[in-house]
Amino acid sequence: MNIIKKEGFDFGFDPQGCDTCEGNCCIGESGNIWINKQEIENLSNHLDISLEELRFRFLEKRGYKYSIKEIKLSSDNYACIFFNLEKKQCSIYEARPIQCRTFPFWDYFKNHKEEVIKECPAIKVF
Repeated sequence: MNIIKKEGFDFGFDPQGCDTCEGNCCIGESGNIWINKQEIENLSNHLDISLEELRFRFLEKRGYKYSIKEIKLSSDNYACIFFNLEKKQCSIYEARPIQCRTFPFWDYFKNHKEEVIKECPAIKVF
């Protein structure tokens, strides 16, 4: 078992837990999936489309930032536009933004550990 740990967190993450998950970190309440300028360029290259097409089809401007669009699945259930609902996996995994790469080690979860434990089957508490 290869548990990932990060200083300041009293839980770890077992990547093998993703194998049994239905994409809980990519589906749920609507929220922001922030993506910065460099990540937008990387994603544009990954998808082999122009920056303009990427922004139009897949991003929403929120204030002065961009967020990846979501698909509404039901009244309060959304999925990232890049989450493949059939395969239950990220379709841009190699080019996903830092927000996705750092899950579940977000500062918010330092004080709300019970939420991430409930959401993510890959969490291992010490």
